[in-house]
This record gives sequence, C-alpha cells and structure tokens, in this order.
Amino acid sequence: MKKLYRCLRPLLFKVPPETAHNMMISVLSRVPVPCGKAFDAPNLKVTLWERNFPNPIGVAAGFDKNADIIGPCLKFGFGFTETGTVTPRPQDGNPKPRIFRDPGTRSAINRMGFPSAGLSQFKTNLTRFIDKKPRPLGIVGVNIGMNKNQTEPAKDYTALIRNLGPLADFLVINISSPNTPGLRNLQKKEHLAPLLDAVMTERTKSCRTSAPPMLVKLSPDIHEDEQEDIAITILNSGIDGLILTNTTLDRPTYLPENFAKEQGGLSGEPVKDKSTETIRRFYALTKRKLPIIGVGGVASGQDAFEKIKAGASLIELYTSMVYEGPWIANKINKELSALLEKNGYNSVMEAVGADNAG
Repeated sequence: MKKLYRCLRPLLFKVPPETAHNMMISVLSRVPVPCGKAFDAPNLKVTLWERNFPNPIGVAAGFDKNADIIGPCLKFGFGFTETGTVTPRPQDGNPKPRIFRDPGTRSAINRMGFPSAGLSQFKTNLTRFIDKKPRPLGIVGVNIGMNKNQTEPAKDYTALIRNLGPLADFLVINISSPNTPGLRNLQKKEHLAPLLDAVMTERTKSCRTSAPPMLVKLSPDIHEDEQEDIAITILNSGIDGLILTNTTLDRPTYLPENFAKEQGGLSGEPVKDKSTETIRRFYALTKRKLPIIGVGGVASGQDAFEKIKAGASLIELYTSMVYEGPWIANKINKELSALLEKNGYNSVMEAVGADNAG
C-alpha cells in the first residue's frame, strides 16, 4: 500500500494541495480502498476517559473536516480520528490558494480559516457512521470552532456541544487556529475562564447520560509567561484534557523564502520540537493531572515516543500523511511498539512523562 501511494504522490503533487486533498476525501468516501490489516500490539492499547483506544496514533483535526471518511481513517490503522473543525453555519473559509507544501522540509502552511459544510451536514455524516454496523474499531472525536463573524464565541461552541456532544467520543474546543481573526485571544485568561465555564455548563446540560470528555486545543506560540495562568485556568475549569499543539506562526530561517512568506500556520517537521517542548511544559504545569494528545511533526515511531515521554498519552498527525499516505499509521505503530519494548515499557501509559520524572 505504501508503494502504491509513492507511485501516486508525484501525480497528486502536480495539482494544488487543496485539490489533491479533496480528491483523496472524495475517493475514500466513495470507493472501498484496500487498507490492509491494522497493526495490533498489547503494549499500544490505551484506556483514557473510560474509552479504549486500540492504539495511540490518531488523525488530527483538519483532515476530515466534515466527517466524510471516519470509517476509512480507522480502517487504515489509526486508533482514533478527530473530525472537524466544524462550525455551526456553513462557511467558505479564507480565499484560495490557502495550503502550501514544501517537500524539502516535509512541512506545510495553511490559512484555511475553518471552511466547513456546517453543523447540519456534519451531524448527518457522523450519525450515518454511528448507525452503520459493524462499526470499525476506534474512537471518534469532534473538533468544534466558531464562525468567522461570530462576536459571542460561547454561543457557537455551546450550540455545537448541544448538537454533537451526545454523539462524540470526545469533544475538542479549538481556540488556537491562527487563521480565524481573534480566535487565539480566547486563550487569554480573561476570555478563557468564562468560555470554559460556558462549555462545561452546556455539556452537563446536554449530555446527561454520557458526557464526552472535553479537551482544549492550544497554540505552540503561547508565551511562557502566560502558560502557567492558562494551565491553572484549565485545571480549575474541570476540562478533561489538552491537545498540544496547533500550527505555529514561526518561520525557521531554513525554510525556502517563497514558502516562508506565505501567511498561515506552519505544520510538519519544523514544528516538531516546539510542540514537544510545549507538551513537556504543560504536563508539568498541570501537575500531570490532565491527559495530553500530542500533535506536531510526527512522522515516525521515534517522534511519537518523544512526545509520549514528554507527557502525551495519545498522538495525532496530519502533515506526514501528505508525504507518506494514510498507511503511515501502521508504520508508526510498529516502530513505537518496538521502542516501548526496547526501553522496558509494558505499555504506552508507563512511558508517559518519563522525561519529566523525578
């Protein structure tokens, strides 16, 4: 399967990135694609929030924005998938072109701006997946965001929780994309506390029988001076976990000039170390009380292992799929399983935060 993608990749890279992505979504949603057998190992199984993850490697938000291909994602060997970002009302996002690749640094820049088919279509797709039997093994999260023109963010987030909370295995409050004006301001303590109070209240009200875990996705660009206040605010709110991190506005000097000048969030290899350091800091700042999903520059079992030792219990990826194809899940899981065994860990959870021990 990996060889097949390598043959197709030159053709996909001849068309604009967003066109290539949409082609892939269209094919996966309509045509049964040979996914192969998912790699399975006892030391990869993770139980968090009373959910059983068959392995810790998941699909990051942004890949399956409208919940079109939940089944195929899980069948490729991912232990979970985070669908979205979904907004209450349909919106086009920012003007095209808005995705840029740099194969030399295995990175991408995007300024998508939450393009979304909207709540109604997303809910239809998610419900269709849930109702289809047998359901593929794996966990399904929902990443929620606000519409670009919303002046009262809590209204959008609570509306989405009300409609999608009862259907999701976990929910993610996205307040860290750099491509929606003003969104990252919601990470500031004075805005964050009331927003989290509103979403937690809505979850209690709307999800009486089975409340999904509520996570917050943060930026890697938060200044160190602000991180402690944010960590305390999140701990006090009752939030169940963190996703670290979103894309960065940084531009390392080694990036090609024409690529680096594009506005938007940078993902892939160049954000790997910054993401891992953010995980390490928040793992300590939250006193190891909040599970973390680590994302940013993961392309190998070693990359995943480093984030786990920094404090992540689960791992997500996106950009590496652009360069290696969705079959990369099995590769990373095989490598990670071997690394856990080699280093004397019987499970992922035994290795979580190992670099912060003591």
